[in-house]
Amino acid sequence: MFIKRFVQYLQFEKRFSSHTVTAYQNDLQQFSDFLKDIELDFSYASHTHVRSWMVDLLDKGSEAKTINRKISTLRSFYKFLEREQLILKNPTSQILAPKIPKRLPIVIDEKKLDSLLDNNVEDNKGKKIFTEDFSGLRDRLIIELLYGTGIRLSELVNLKESDVNYYEQYIKVLGKRNKERIIPINASLIKLLKQYTDDKITKNFSNNSDSLIVTNRGENAYSKFIYRIVNNCLSYISTNDKKSPHILRHTFATSLLNQGADLNAIKELLGHASLAATQVYTHNSVERLKSIYKQAHPKA
Repeated sequence: MFIKRFVQYLQFEKRFSSHTVTAYQNDLQQFSDFLKDIELDFSYASHTHVRSWMVDLLDKGSEAKTINRKISTLRSFYKFLEREQLILKNPTSQILAPKIPKRLPIVIDEKKLDSLLDNNVEDNKGKKIFTEDFSGLRDRLIIELLYGTGIRLSELVNLKESDVNYYEQYIKVLGKRNKERIIPINASLIKLLKQYTDDKITKNFSNNSDSLIVTNRGENAYSKFIYRIVNNCLSYISTNDKKSPHILRHTFATSLLNQGADLNAIKELLGHASLAATQVYTHNSVERLKSIYKQAHPKA
């Protein structure tokens, strides 16, 4: 009952995305299962039980970042229960989250990305990565949009054809917490978008979806579908373990910063709630300067 009320609060009052709500639900269900094993209810959990859960997660191989997210979920949950006067004491008030080792965002080499998007990369059979048919055009557009605008995977999935303004050259994106933002797009992306939408019309799909990105059958694209395309395309130009759509978001932000873009402007383009989330990209820029210094300075 407690979880259901909290989920409704997230959906209707906080207006969180379905993806975020699901993540909260999964974390709470996991904690609930842990409490059931010791025959305990949310109402009677103490800080000792929360710490025991953290130890259990560590023993099962969870990273500090994952545990921190789960603790953050619990904090929000128990604050809600306190406010609703459903509990007398908050068991997370004495909990300290484990320290997370700092990691620089992984990015793709810009020259390699440019080569990929210019369709100069071939597979092991000597064929171009992007074919000339509808699917090849769509796959290239997916990479172009993610790298050229820095939008999230969920934002790309929800992008409609009507969200593209060809005259003003921008796309309208509905981000986290239903916050709308405008992102400019360049002339080459405009051209690719027009080519893709024209080809989409000629396919004469039966369902006539208004989503911008669709499958080979014209059905609405979904997260795993786009993820697989991105992972496959990036595998030809990157040896990184991670080849997700989010890597292209990191690359977008880092590229802008390296070219001298204002940090606040990057924050707005990414749809970050605070500047602190955007500042992580300054570390990449500093590391790049250090690398240039070591290569160029005679006493480095």
